Amino acid sequence: MNDKILTWKDVINFVVNGSPTPDKRVEKTAEEWQELLTPEQYRVTRQKGTEKPNSGALCSVYDAGKYKCVCCNTPLFDSTIKFSSGTGWPSFTQPIKEKAIQYEKDTTFGMVRVEVMCNTCDAHLGHVFPDGPEPSGLRYCINSASMILDTE
Repeated sequence: MNDKILTWKDVINFVVNGSPTPDKRVEKTAEEWQELLTPEQYRVTRQKGTEKPNSGALCSVYDAGKYKCVCCNTPLFDSTIKFSSGTGWPSFTQPIKEKAIQYEKDTTFGMVRVEVMCNTCDAHLGHVFPDGPEPSGLRYCINSASMILDTE
């Protein structure tokens, strides 16, 4: 886990000045991603889709483990910082490490939000909001289809 707790100020700084440099990069063609992923995983992660609220397999799962990117297996979130936000999507207060997540301004649907992606492979994960619990105040609202839970 991070030694430093990320805050909304840090998130905005990443949006404005660029995300942290990832430890590694994974790049594939659209065809290669389609071969690896289910149609729903592809729609969410590669086409910036969103699951319907409360429809994701990981919404109500609170087993111990690490949530990894479904595309490249990069660890993204730890189960210890998952919480029930009541929004219908898995929610976390922090990434597993600062370099795991990429941040971009998202102005779709007439809103201004911060999109979060896997920093290793650019998979769309969801969005982060400044209305989470303390101490970070962050709520990473993540699509189940973009993650796998590794309980080992």
